[in-house]
Amino acid sequence: MDFKEIIAKLIVDVLQDENLNENEIKEYIEIPKEESNGDYAFPCFRLAKILKKAPNIIADELKEKISKQNEFIEKIESVSGYLNFYIDKSKIVENALEKFNLQKEDYGKQNIGNGKTVLVEYSSPNIAKPFHIGHLKTTIIGNALYKIYKNCGFNTISLNHLGDYGTQFAKLIVGYKKWGEEYNLEENPIDKLSEIYKRINELCEEDENVLEECRETFKKLEEGDKYCVDLWNEFKQLSLKEFEKIYNLLNVKFDSYNGEAFYSDKMQEVVDLLEKNGKLTESQGAKVVNLEDKGIKAPCIIQKANGSSIYATRDLAAILYRARTYDFDKCIYVVAEEQNLHFKQIFEVAKYLDLNEKYTNGLEHVSYGMIRLPEGKMSTRKGNFVKVEDLLNEAISKASEILKDREIENKDIVAKQVGIGAVIFEDLKESRIKNQVFDLNEALNFNGETAPYIQYMTVRTNSVIEKAGYIPKKEDVNTNYLTDEDSIRLVKLIENFGKIILASLEKNEPSIIARYAIDVAKAYSIFYNQNKILSEDKISQDARLYLTYMTKVTLTNSLNLLGIDVPNKM
Repeated sequence: MDFKEIIAKLIVDVLQDENLNENEIKEYIEIPKEESNGDYAFPCFRLAKILKKAPNIIADELKEKISKQNEFIEKIESVSGYLNFYIDKSKIVENALEKFNLQKEDYGKQNIGNGKTVLVEYSSPNIAKPFHIGHLKTTIIGNALYKIYKNCGFNTISLNHLGDYGTQFAKLIVGYKKWGEEYNLEENPIDKLSEIYKRINELCEEDENVLEECRETFKKLEEGDKYCVDLWNEFKQLSLKEFEKIYNLLNVKFDSYNGEAFYSDKMQEVVDLLEKNGKLTESQGAKVVNLEDKGIKAPCIIQKANGSSIYATRDLAAILYRARTYDFDKCIYVVAEEQNLHFKQIFEVAKYLDLNEKYTNGLEHVSYGMIRLPEGKMSTRKGNFVKVEDLLNEAISKASEILKDREIENKDIVAKQVGIGAVIFEDLKESRIKNQVFDLNEALNFNGETAPYIQYMTVRTNSVIEKAGYIPKKEDVNTNYLTDEDSIRLVKLIENFGKIILASLEKNEPSIIARYAIDVAKAYSIFYNQNKILSEDKISQDARLYLTYMTKVTLTNSLNLLGIDVPNKM
């Protein structure tokens, strides 16, 4: 049952104006922030031009014309041009219970994807460099979006476009040639490679000849020089082994690890197509595509003056490959906002690759703000970074310390669920485009707007159900016991879960689900404290216990969509 739909039909039926339709009216109906203003509100400002009347007059007239005897409506009020509708609370509860009961444990799952394919590219760390906290946000946001799209019925494919090609690897090869004997790569290999990378960058800044040597080395790598390729492969395998430790902790998996190098033999087609379509021009020896007519002043470089490729070329080759391999409807790139220009460029250039518009229209850059240290921006070049593995292990350790005096089985597993969940949620609870300074102590606060708080409330619902020893049937629920202020607030929140998921998907914004989970957890806490759930009165117990069950499922599924597990005990 859709109350907005019912209200829209009432308004259209009463006005009988051919310029109005139910879908348009429904879109205008709001849920008031203040509960005192009703369950739904219609702003009559929307009708002022059509009806040529003041909004307050329209509201007054509608109030009189709409029958108060409608079985769903308790009362209607006209307030400052708004028409406020108060729905019969028992009907709200019945509707919410009916909706939940259709899915139960699968509550929130949808099928709007209808077989469409969505690619989600995320994480994409550079090989031979530490997986630092700057990579955390893309990994966490991307994993959440992957789960949200999959939950909504899309054929969803996760891509880890490894940064395994480019001049930086040539720098590392040159650095290893110079100082490799000083380092034992069998112990902490990524730390050692990071130190080499830092040293070679400093030398490149001091000596232009060394930088030129690095450029020439990259060209050798592209041409298949055995020494360069073998060393590159060694660096890559060492890196993947370290990355897997992080992904295992975060419970993140990928369907493809095809990195930039995978597309090295596919780039010439990009150059050929752009040449054929007359889009390549020469600029200071380099081949570029001018995009000024698209409102982009900076040209997109396709080939450097020395003939070597650039990551834009590889991204374009990837678009061609993905279109042919996956026949995607949407390809999402979860990459920092610093790359906004890059994606604007390649999305425009992709239109010149003779692709179906379906593919070029489906390209989308999902940007995010940066995570910063208190002292400023992180940089592997300068050695100023926080490794994610260290952060996650510290989170687990701190969670273990918090839980040490609690009687919990499998305490190590619970500490991991709480610690990792805290890190993930701290990253997701604010808008993805917001810059943030990561605070682990705040993330682990059991009384704040955190994952541990939501996990604890979810565990509480489970504990109540375990003590009761059963979950009531929906048919045994007397809705009259769930119409008090605290119960109805919780019921309305839970009923809205599906719309929250759709809003999160539409905006590619996991924080919408994160904030929602906080609201549900808080509402349950109030409900729990204000209502005696387990009692000798089985009728009231069944009603409140079923609402507890609905809360448990909603919170569990919300957290799971964000990539967070829920412990059995805390």
